[in-house]
Amino acid sequence: FVIVQMMDEVQVEYYDSNTQRIIPKQDWAEQANRDQDPDYLERETESRKGLQQAFKANMGILKQ
Repeated sequence: FVIVQMMDEVQVEYYDSNTQRIIPKQDWAEQANRDQDPDYLERETESRKGLQQAFKANMGILKQ
């Protein structure tokens, strides 16, 4: 499971189910998030873990 966040055709963040963490891909975005919301990465990582589980459940339903 992979989430890639893009802005104006530039990759800003990356999340995958193997690492289960967000990897910022642009220094400017990482700095802006850190300055405006120090808990952003932790909160969004947990949110994406939830999306991962929901996606997994939905795929199980589709397979049935």
